[in-house]
Amino acid sequence: MAPIRFILNGQERAVEGLAPTTTVLQYLRGTECLTGTKEGCAEGDCGACTVLVEEPDGAGGLRRRSMNACILFLPALHGRSVETVEHLASAEGLHPVQRAMVERHASQCGFCTPGFAMQLYAGWRMGALSDRQSVKDAVSGNLCRCTGYGPIVDAGLDLAGCPTPDTRGEDAARAEALTALRGAGVFRYEAGGAAWLAPSHVDELADTYAAHPAATLVAGATDVGLWVTKQHRDFETMIDVSRVHDLRHVEEGPESLFFGAAVTHAEARARLAELHPDLGEVMRRFAGCQVRNAGTVGGNIANGSPIGDLPPALIALDATLYLRQGEAVRRLPLEDYFLEYGRQDRREGEFVVAVEVPLLKPDDRFSASKISKRMDSDISAVLAAFKLGFADGRVASARLAFGGMAGTPKRAAGAEAALVGRPFDAAAVRDATEALAGDFRPLSDMRATTDYRLAAAAACLERFRLQLAGVPTRIGEVA
Repeated sequence: MAPIRFILNGQERAVEGLAPTTTVLQYLRGTECLTGTKEGCAEGDCGACTVLVEEPDGAGGLRRRSMNACILFLPALHGRSVETVEHLASAEGLHPVQRAMVERHASQCGFCTPGFAMQLYAGWRMGALSDRQSVKDAVSGNLCRCTGYGPIVDAGLDLAGCPTPDTRGEDAARAEALTALRGAGVFRYEAGGAAWLAPSHVDELADTYAAHPAATLVAGATDVGLWVTKQHRDFETMIDVSRVHDLRHVEEGPESLFFGAAVTHAEARARLAELHPDLGEVMRRFAGCQVRNAGTVGGNIANGSPIGDLPPALIALDATLYLRQGEAVRRLPLEDYFLEYGRQDRREGEFVVAVEVPLLKPDDRFSASKISKRMDSDISAVLAAFKLGFADGRVASARLAFGGMAGTPKRAAGAEAALVGRPFDAAAVRDATEALAGDFRPLSDMRATTDYRLAAAAACLERFRLQLAGVPTRIGEVA
């Protein structure tokens, strides 16, 4: 067994004896007494616990990303570096983000302020702050209940105008130090009868999972973290897949894109946006920035959630899933992976390796829409994704996929049949809308009623028709 080795605010740490499910937030506040990092929700929604995590990027530098410390497990820091709000100021005075927050009067009660400061700092260091929209996107995962977001966004704009320091030499030294801390092979940490295993290669992952088929796989912990903080569950063995470099690549083939299972949503967004702008917009509204930095493409698929944003869009695009069990690799259409609520076609010791997403053909038309109560950082009531293939002015093929409409992400077979062979006009959409009621009988819950979901699904299809007809359907499109 090895200790958890990482760098905290520039100082090396070696931790032993704490349970693998100890969160970084619990460690910072309870062990290090770094109480600037706050607990607001303990589920990755409010951003009060935001920290900056760094790791080697494989090219001699550092990959930086903000993350929610409340659902990040402490062993996940092994071979990484973490900065907290206490590390911002220096002997020379306030950090530019702190100065901007003060000068813009961007704090009242102050509880959320450390999280906002760290999130803006992370965006600044990553070069992600440029205009008002980029600042708003950066803090989409941070909540404030008293100041109002205007002064905070103004502070972010002030920070965006400050040049970032040239730390390439320091980054190279830090990357070398972190690589040495990480070591080689499978990292094994044990405490209190529980184990955390972190392979670095896909072959190691396959062997480790085969030896521990009952283990819980963890990537960004944006789901598993809540099982601990909200459901108080214990795990005997956890396998961290976020370090498996074979799963962290995006590769482009002649007719498709391949996303490794451990590619984060933030990393996937740009490539998905290249497929279609609607995919980029869906990913922009996928949770908050910190969750997008941690959550993975494979995790959003593997957990089988009926309200996951990515699976319906990928099903509409006719994506293929690759799974591995030992040495055997299996491929199946993504839509066939979801069997029923809470049950997926994944065998014992089998894990998601990658998802293949076909490129759109010249005669294909695509649309994706997310319906939720809030614009940012909210769970979908309905996620609608459509791909139509056209020939001679008629619909030659149709793939209409929805999330939030059934116990799994699912295609609307009856509505598809109502469209194929016909012009995509108002009459065809009317018939497809009637068929939707036979395809789905969605439940009513806190997000939406049955009738609302059916109406929203129909409205998304009608909007797609209007878009293809050249009719403006979004605010700002009307001249």
